[in-house]
Amino acid sequence: MAEFVKVASTDVALFNVDGKFFALSNACTHEEGPLAEGEITGHEVICPWHGAKFDIRTGEVLGPPAYDAVVRYDVRVAGDDIEVAV
Repeated sequence: MAEFVKVASTDVALFNVDGKFFALSNACTHEEGPLAEGEITGHEVICPWHGAKFDIRTGEVLGPPAYDAVVRYDVRVAGDDIEVAV
């Protein structure tokens, strides 16, 4: 599951994979496609615009057409709150 959130004017894709939360920049490094709308398989998200693949845990590129990683943000769960450090 992924969700688009805005944190201090930063667009973030927030992912919940098996109860663990991860956060990446919501803009694909290829042409800024919305990663929160991408297909998720395991720990991989596929950009819905051109199919670039990224590791949800690290932001690392797993497949073209993107060649640069996306920004990864630290996530902390505090009670009912999910905190993202941007």
